[in-house]
Amino acid sequence: MQLLGIDDPTSLSYWLNWRVVLCATWVLPPMIIASFLIWKYEHSDKESDGERTQQERSHILHNDESWRPCLKEIHPIFLMFFRMVAFCLLLIALGFDLAFHGVELFFYYTQWTFTLVTIYFGLGSLLSIHGCYHHFKISSSTKCHLSEDMEQGLYMPLAHGVNGNGVKLLERSGHHGKFGALLTSGFWGHLFQILFQMTAGAVTLTDFVYWSVIFPFLNLRDYEMNFLTVVTHSLNAVLLLGDTTLNSLQFPWFRISYFVILTGVYVIFQWIVHASVAIWWPYPFLDLSIPYAPLWYLVVAVLHVPCYAIFLLVVKVKHLLFSRWFPQSYQCYS
Repeated sequence: MQLLGIDDPTSLSYWLNWRVVLCATWVLPPMIIASFLIWKYEHSDKESDGERTQQERSHILHNDESWRPCLKEIHPIFLMFFRMVAFCLLLIALGFDLAFHGVELFFYYTQWTFTLVTIYFGLGSLLSIHGCYHHFKISSSTKCHLSEDMEQGLYMPLAHGVNGNGVKLLERSGHHGKFGALLTSGFWGHLFQILFQMTAGAVTLTDFVYWSVIFPFLNLRDYEMNFLTVVTHSLNAVLLLGDTTLNSLQFPWFRISYFVILTGVYVIFQWIVHASVAIWWPYPFLDLSIPYAPLWYLVVAVLHVPCYAIFLLVVKVKHLLFSRWFPQSYQCYS
């Protein structure tokens, strides 16, 4: 898809027209709104628990949410193993793609999202390893003191005082009436949650646009499909759906903001590169000189909502079905 633009993007006249202004309207204001939503809702995590509303508390990430499977019968080691295998597969695919196509590969939004998914599973593997270690450690400690604490009618916390990351414990009754201790997650767990939701929307967008818009267009031009192309536009979605089925991560709506900002940063990156160097456009609809560029930009901008909503619906359906099929085993926070 190495397509040159109709006009030279390095010339000033290329940028001084109504199409550029209209396209910028579909990119910059959504990024500003997204930044405001992040500030508003992520900022609420810094408030004291008593000052938060129930809605604001609903998206707080708990200490074990990043590595604990959604069903009690599934051992955390299984989720850890799945993430490690997924990370290796994605890393191998990314390595082969780079070997065949070089660093020019990162001109494509697909490779941005594919790399982010790889990072997601890499970080998820590390968090799962760390979580499994503490799971075994806590289980051993709990077995020694459970009988005595139950006789005294006390709640059994996961730890006392402050955990290894310096996060203060919030001792209260656990999910579904069971006792336990919940605590807000540290930096890496919070980043993992953000990566999950950002990549979920981005993967849905890239795979949908490729198979429904770009692939038919290329097929008309006798484009030869190869194995790596299929992998980079399908493997990430399959593995992410598998992780979604197993994990306990929440999916608050406002984190569509990170997805919007990711796409906005990519578009601005393309504008800066093309304003500096006369180079091919990775996607033909990014070229601001084509007559229907504003329409294409608007369509892609609007697609962010249904793409994010599709994955949100997947998570909601999972919660609904698993809570009905496995009411005693399902352990996701509401």
